[in-house]
Amino acid sequence: MTDPSLIQARVRLSLRRADAELPGAFGQGVALLLEGVDELHSLNKAAKRLGMAYSKAWRIVREAEAQLGCELLLRDGARGSTVTPEGEQVLLAYRTLEHEVNDLLTQRLPELLG
Repeated sequence: MTDPSLIQARVRLSLRRADAELPGAFGQGVALLLEGVDELHSLNKAAKRLGMAYSKAWRIVREAEAQLGCELLLRDGARGSTVTPEGEQVLLAYRTLEHEVNDLLTQRLPELLG
């Protein structure tokens, strides 16, 4: 077996409604877009920074909003966009869970591979 210190565990985290058969979810892409909007005050600029088309960014944010049943961004035409309080809450929960899961993986993998 390869040296266990060279092995890394990764999990792809997503948040979605348990009772809905809707497309999309709140995952890494939406989190990065919300962080970009918080910094740049523009979904278009956040999408461009990620190398993503604005139409795709708009679609995945809308799908995440449908999954979670809340608005993540407030759009104000030429003034740009801002992250809603609900969007901030979901983003914080996502990043907290992501951090906790990664900590667990970092701890447990060496224990399991011995």
